[in-house]
Amino acid sequence: MSAYDVDRIRSGFPILQRTVYNHPLIYLDNAATSQTPAQVVDAITDMYARTKANVHRGVHTLSQEATAMQEHTRRRVRDFINAPTEQEIIFTRGTTESINLVAASLGGMFDEGDHILLTDMEHHANIVPWQLIAGRRGLVIDHAPILPDGSLDMDAFRRMLTPRTRMVSVCHVSNVLGTVNPVAEIVDMAHKAGAYVLIDGAQAASHLKIDVQALDCDFYAFSAHKMYGPTGVGVLYGRRSLLEAMPPYQGGGEMIGHVSFEGTTYAELPFKFEAGTPDFVGISAFAKAIDWIEETGIEAIANHEHELMEYTVGRMREIPGMRLIGTAPGKAAVISFLIGKEHPYDIGMLLDKLGIALRTGHHCAQPLMEALGIEGTARISFAAYNTKEEADEFIKALTRVAAMLE
Repeated sequence: MSAYDVDRIRSGFPILQRTVYNHPLIYLDNAATSQTPAQVVDAITDMYARTKANVHRGVHTLSQEATAMQEHTRRRVRDFINAPTEQEIIFTRGTTESINLVAASLGGMFDEGDHILLTDMEHHANIVPWQLIAGRRGLVIDHAPILPDGSLDMDAFRRMLTPRTRMVSVCHVSNVLGTVNPVAEIVDMAHKAGAYVLIDGAQAASHLKIDVQALDCDFYAFSAHKMYGPTGVGVLYGRRSLLEAMPPYQGGGEMIGHVSFEGTTYAELPFKFEAGTPDFVGISAFAKAIDWIEETGIEAIANHEHELMEYTVGRMREIPGMRLIGTAPGKAAVISFLIGKEHPYDIGMLLDKLGIALRTGHHCAQPLMEALGIEGTARISFAAYNTKEEADEFIKALTRVAAMLE
């Protein structure tokens, strides 16, 4: 890690200087939300102080400046994921709303008896929206199983594709297992079966280079708050031909062409799917987060995280009673674990007293927990600013906690 200046990176994140219970904060809950560098915080502050005005609504200077800042972010996102056009970039409140948009709009065009294929490792955000539309339209939901190491059972997945499968919706990276799914292969298989594909990229966009044209996916969804950006901002990439055919997800201002009581016409893409006042401050600041990721280097970040994960897993295996959940080859820097039969909440609460922030519970993946035969796990997840010294402190604290719980 000698070429990777983690000390310089950490200096740009003010929150990492705080303490918890008189211990230096060790933040290992990055899969839930990552921390935010100073330039993103400054961009939010500056816009509230200097350029707060509604976008696409006014001819005055502040409105024009705010509009330009928001649309700059749209272009930055387009380039970041290599989308063909910025008209295919829809701003939402997060990955959850992006998936809900596709489920409600495109899913509402499916016929009774059509199939939606998911996997056992999906986040609730990639299950419940499909259940909602399935209940209204009489659709059938299938879910492909996982193998013992946490990888997707591709043979079973292939068998479950049928001529009635209209949508395949799958996570790029599992938020519990860290499994990196072979999404390019999944897209190819699904398209050959005549199905559309949505990729939940919430856990991938800050760790992997995303190229939606190379993937050939129909939709790709992700959130800014997992990418060192602001909360309440998400992105849906959608294939233009599909977005043009889909009805609006919500009605209101901004998404209209002309409104009368006799009928309404809708705006062109992308505004057709952006009803109401957006979080233009957060959207504008998101560009700074993308700048930060690209300046730091997404491959360098991923390599750093992977080295930390490999080192930490090696140390964790030395702790008596350790149970690692998810060991698929090439996994992302997410480690779910249990210690003997101890409840993960007890592990998490005790570690918090030692300044270590991690996640415990079912991680919004209850069907996966059922498939694994457990109620939940403790989970740590690494980001660009975590260090080997933090990993050592975590192991030291975890060893202490494990002894306390015996």
